[in-house]
Formats: sequence, C-alpha cells, structure tokens
Amino acid sequence: MTTHNRPANVPGTAVTFINIFEISADHLDAFITEWEQRAALMSTKPGFIDSRLHRAHRSTTRFQLVNVSHWTSREAWEAGTADPEFRKRTRAVQQDSRVPVTSSRGLYDVVVEFSAERSEP
Repeated sequence: MTTHNRPANVPGTAVTFINIFEISADHLDAFITEWEQRAALMSTKPGFIDSRLHRAHRSTTRFQLVNVSHWTSREAWEAGTADPEFRKRTRAVQQDSRVPVTSSRGLYDVVVEFSAERSEP
C-alpha cells in the first residue's frame, strides 16, 4: 500500500468509503439536498475526515453520483454509520418508492497511487 501522498492529518489506518448511486437525473437535485443533510450529520462523528459527492457530467451515465469519504478507521466508520438518526435518514431514502435509488457501497484501502510530479520553484 502506498501512502506517500496521504495528508499529514490522516493516519495510516484511514479507510476510504465509496458509495455509488444509480438514480434518475430527474431526482438528482432533491437527492443531493438530502445527502448534504446526512453528510453534515456524519461530519460531526469522531473519526470523520472528509467527504465529497461527485456528480456525472452526462445524464446518461449509469452512476450519476459517487460519494467518496475518508475515516480514521473502520471502527470509526462503523460507529458513525450506527448512529440511529443516520440510519433513520438512510432508511427513508431507501424506502421512498417515488425516487428509486440503487446504491453500492464499501470500504476500501489504497493499493496503488499515482500523482503528478511537482517540482519545487
């Protein structure tokens, strides 16, 4: 595992959580608003480092949204996602038949990393 580009404030045991979403382009804006609320809640949890939600450029892209977040450890992520309010909010999204959303999520470790070489001026 290469970690030479990991920010100084991110410990070596950090994990990356990735969640990809299949959702109709018609429902994206409402989903993003709700996602922001869930992310704001998660950002208060111990071990949370950062999160970014990526939106596809084209409405024909299969996965319209990709969430990438970092946590100090698997245990911190598990504790954060066990929060009853977070679970309630995610269940509401999953059970809303008006806005069909399919997600696929998992925790990942960096195994190969490349970056642009930066020369000192």
